[in-house]
Amino acid sequence: MIRILIVDDHEVVRQGLRFALGQLPDLEVVGECADGNSALTQIGVLRPDVVLLDMVMPGLDGMAVLHTLRLRGDATAVIVLTSFPAEDRALDAVRAGAASYLAKTTSVDRVVEAVRAAAVGGTVLDPDVAALLVRSVRANDVDGPLARLSARERDVLAALSRGRSNREIARALSLGEQTVKSYVSSILTKLDLQDRTQAAIFGLQQGLVPLGEALHHDD
Repeated sequence: MIRILIVDDHEVVRQGLRFALGQLPDLEVVGECADGNSALTQIGVLRPDVVLLDMVMPGLDGMAVLHTLRLRGDATAVIVLTSFPAEDRALDAVRAGAASYLAKTTSVDRVVEAVRAAAVGGTVLDPDVAALLVRSVRANDVDGPLARLSARERDVLAALSRGRSNREIARALSLGEQTVKSYVSSILTKLDLQDRTQAAIFGLQQGLVPLGEALHHDD
């Protein structure tokens, strides 16, 4: 039996998934919740095999949940089920540990296929996502260390190089502070850096911001 947790802030989505998945003898929906903080708690308590995770929710968003799960070493498989198009979030989600990235318009059969694959360590990706991953791998071969970062992580790194605090970065990029914190942690890990200062210097060395804007705090 594959145990599933549904995480989405729309009740109608949760109800629809619970009904559809509950019809199959090898799947069991063991819980549902509407925000990222509750998701992290429920994952720790229920220990589901697979989580169906929305990207945009109150409090912690889907990316912050993925980063937190990775940081705490949680082995639960996560399938992102979102209304965001692939080019907006897919690479970030997969790099953060998502087993699959599917649109909410995906058929139930496709979702079931992804759940069963994730439960045994497999991956189901939409063709658009697969194409993005191929392009990303090719870019990694030629673009240097910055290619390890997602587009959003580069934005955060540039802000760090300007000396901005997490609060300032969150306001500038329309993110939650916890999400920014997760991005900073991911940047340090990917670039093998020790702290924010090293990250800021690295960003300057890579030319992410003009030297005149370095370590400048907005009033």
